[in-house]
Amino acid sequence: MNPKMITVGAAVQDVFLSGKVFAPHIENGKKVEEFLADSKYELESIVFSTGGGATNAAVTFARQGLPVSFMGKIAHDPAGMAVVSDLQNDGVDTSLIAYDQELSTGYSTLLVAPDGSRTIFVYRGASEDFRAQDFDFNRFEGNWVYISSLAGDMEFAEHVVHVAKEKGMKVAINPGRKELEQADRLKQLLHRVDVLSVNKEELQLLVEGDSDEALVRHASDMAPTTIMTDGPNGVTATDRRYVVKAGMYEDVPVLDRTGAGDAFSSGLVAQLALGASLKDAIVFASANSTSVVGQVGAKGGILHRGVALHDMPVQVHDF
Repeated sequence: MNPKMITVGAAVQDVFLSGKVFAPHIENGKKVEEFLADSKYELESIVFSTGGGATNAAVTFARQGLPVSFMGKIAHDPAGMAVVSDLQNDGVDTSLIAYDQELSTGYSTLLVAPDGSRTIFVYRGASEDFRAQDFDFNRFEGNWVYISSLAGDMEFAEHVVHVAKEKGMKVAINPGRKELEQADRLKQLLHRVDVLSVNKEELQLLVEGDSDEALVRHASDMAPTTIMTDGPNGVTATDRRYVVKAGMYEDVPVLDRTGAGDAFSSGLVAQLALGASLKDAIVFASANSTSVVGQVGAKGGILHRGVALHDMPVQVHDF
């Protein structure tokens, strides 16, 4: 029987607005979009989707055939209904969701320029309201827990990890910016974590190293399996047995980068949970991320189980 997964973190509704009106111009070396007040602009397309790191991860797990529950907070509103509907359509269990009585479901409006760049307006609302007493941890049962951004609520993160370890679960974490800003406290937590997935800039906030390999080696003193992505430069990772360096899976036109990091991190954890080697997990994770950026929205491109993958540049050597 496949291992049971629980994802913990944000759930939001996203609306993507695309049009030539969002084409930026360069000002002082930066891309700038400008709009006149009290004006009306025509759009080329609008796409409604749902996102949030934990819901995106849950869909990756579900499409890989893993039973999965999502734990997060929404409201009884249309955006919350969209979140639940999308999750249930992919077979994700939603019984661990808590409903906020004061805040609305998190919501993002993304302005997508013709070159793929995005300007994002975010209302976080219920998506960052984490209080342990609002969730039913008596039903927190599984083999793995995957923690995405928790809006900097380290107390809640520590509680989740404590419960998971008491129940013999493995823990994977893809921390957000606000957790990384509390580096000392996060590093203490990482000693109880099995898998850490971050990008290079994020990992440099936690450890020092004069090379990519040095960075992941130092981080593995905390989390035994550490994966560091570096955009088009690929991936460096270790599980204390091997060091894996991988390039790009495929150079494809990018329609929308929303959810690409979630697709990589959750794709990797899904394969590790299924017993894959670190190398094979990275290949799938890279393919999952590549597929996601080819569609608008965080979930549409997430791969299904059994999809054919091609080779990619990968180097493996002993730790």
